[in-house]
Amino acid sequence: EKIGERRNEVVAFGVSGQQHGLVTLDHRNQPVRPAKLWCDTSTAPEAEKLNRALGNVDELIRRTGNTMVPGYTAPKILWLKENEPKNFTHTRTILLPHDFLNFWLTGERQMEYGDASGTGLLDVQSRTWCAPLAEFIDKDLLAKFPPLRSSTRPAGLLRSTLREKFHLGDVLVSAGGGDNMLGAIGTGNIATGRLSMSLGTSGTLYAFTETPMIDPRGEISAFCDSTDHWLALACTMNVASAVDRVRDLFGWEMNALEKNVARSQPGANGLMFLPYFDGERLPNLPNGCGVIHGLNSTNTNRQDIARALIEGIVVGLAQGMKRLVELGIRADELGITGGGAKSATVRQIVSDLFGLPVVGFKTGEGAALGAAIQAAWTYGQTGGDPMPLEKIVKSAVKTDRKTRAEPRKENETIYAELRGRHADLTQKLASSGYL
Repeated sequence: EKIGERRNEVVAFGVSGQQHGLVTLDHRNQPVRPAKLWCDTSTAPEAEKLNRALGNVDELIRRTGNTMVPGYTAPKILWLKENEPKNFTHTRTILLPHDFLNFWLTGERQMEYGDASGTGLLDVQSRTWCAPLAEFIDKDLLAKFPPLRSSTRPAGLLRSTLREKFHLGDVLVSAGGGDNMLGAIGTGNIATGRLSMSLGTSGTLYAFTETPMIDPRGEISAFCDSTDHWLALACTMNVASAVDRVRDLFGWEMNALEKNVARSQPGANGLMFLPYFDGERLPNLPNGCGVIHGLNSTNTNRQDIARALIEGIVVGLAQGMKRLVELGIRADELGITGGGAKSATVRQIVSDLFGLPVVGFKTGEGAALGAAIQAAWTYGQTGGDPMPLEKIVKSAVKTDRKTRAEPRKENETIYAELRGRHADLTQKLASSGYL
């Protein structure tokens, strides 16, 4: 209805979906149970079993390119088999969230390399399933997976019933992808030297790579992207979810939170906030909890708590940046997208903590834009007017120079100390069993 008469111009679209979710379908293609989502950390014991499935973590990294964390899909599958064996037996098809939407749209089952790499079962170097790891879960597991395909191949055409319902023509559905993979396209991160951050429910920091960037420590995820290349990615679990809890505590709307953050000063007068409300992925603390440290008579107030929260969120991603740099990633600017990117105060804190210029985009939803760009590119490659992806991205992805923030020299020492104190506090609490 919103498109109106222009619906006749629609020739293709793509789907962006949250990564890692487990969608299970029965023999009638109906969901067996509600999907287990990326933020479900109940699978921590299963993740540990999978880390040892091939002998040790080093061998797992060698065979797949990644360690296993609770958020990935593989631990969810093992959890299902161990805790809901009837549901596992009734499962005929395993899909990821965006794959399920593609199936609903086209009637075709498939899984593309990018989102498939987030299952933890894919060898990201060969882009094939790691059979020994899959067989550790179940000897017939891979029979439940759909065909594995290139991210550049379309998922199919829109089903006739949907074409008729929405009065559309022959609409091509591209492969789509995970939100981070398509967020990379939607922020122009399709060549080396680019760095993107997404501040949504979770926080992610990622960079395009020409070859898989395998982290021997397993802190950085080595994913396939949605252009048949690779994406080095750091992820933290608590961004919007942490912000919402503090907003609810104080009865704030978003603008009230931002005003209180701005009223405080860098370092929040010595207050530190470890925002691990739902456990954490970086650092890997699936059973972690939130911690406010350093309360005293001068900083026990709303503005310092608010600022400590935002700084704590960004410090977690800054630790990911430190590891990306150690692995060889270089960038002279950080592109930022997602709901958190709308705040000038947040952008300045990111710039100061990262020591990089930060800039937002004229289209705030990078993943949705990336899905649209992928659809246009795929349509051109399959019979339309072929156009290089780089040309489409250059035309569609526009930075908003009004959002630019530059790192402030006077905050450099404050934030260097804060990063160190956060890491030290996290390590000490975790090693003593308090996280």
